[in-house]
Amino acid sequence: QVQLVESGGGLVQAGGSLRLSCAASIRTFGSYSMGWFRQAPGREREFVAAISSRGSSTRYADSVKGRFTISRDNAKNTVYLQMNRLKPEDTAVYYCAALTRFSSEAADYWGQGTQVTVSS
Repeated sequence: QVQLVESGGGLVQAGGSLRLSCAASIRTFGSYSMGWFRQAPGREREFVAAISSRGSSTRYADSVKGRFTISRDNAKNTVYLQMNRLKPEDTAVYYCAALTRFSSEAADYWGQGTQVTVSS
């Protein structure tokens, strides 16, 4: 059974940092591009960042570019999202996903999400 389990969310003041982790129980994890998405209350889920299967390519939403960094460790079946200089508008539930392809926002698998709250 495939599972994606996010962790590392919490409450942080504006300007602070958090590091999210997503542990994947996917046998073929190393063949998947992985992504992070977020959904704020009353808003649709939006793309945040993606990383290719070997980690050689990344892409970001304009709203997080320069502040967030996505990375992965295929030996640990884990993908990370380092979030710096957090803003109140970054408050959302953050989800990781196993993407159908690097350039896509469609996913074969989704995690349950972890809450990130940024106070002003």
